Amino acid sequence: MLNETMNRIEPRSPFAGAILEGHLFDEGGFLIDPEIWTEDFAAQLAVQDGLGDLGEDHWRAIHFMRDSYLRLGAILPVRNLCRSSGLTRDQLRELFGGCYGLWRIAGLPDPGQEVRNYMK
Repeated sequence: MLNETMNRIEPRSPFAGAILEGHLFDEGGFLIDPEIWTEDFAAQLAVQDGLGDLGEDHWRAIHFMRDSYLRLGAILPVRNLCRSSGLTRDQLRELFGGCYGLWRIAGLPDPGQEVRNYMK
């Protein structure tokens, strides 16, 4: 369980909502500590972000992205994600609205301005 200081959402975050109460976001809406991420968190965030229920393809992409980032500490090229997940760029865009949505749902920290610009 999160301690008291982690049991809040930043008030300036546009993602502050009761459904995600208890998770700490930065001002850009990214989860600050990827270690507190859970599949339930991802499912709730996906619904809040308008993606609906997460299916098998969503989870395959989410777990690949999280595993790669947490293991390597770096963002892999989209082609690696597509090759490993068996999904095309268009399918990823349809599932998550783009890399930005996938990164948020995967509960990863802010990747930096340059990467955010590329993701959108």
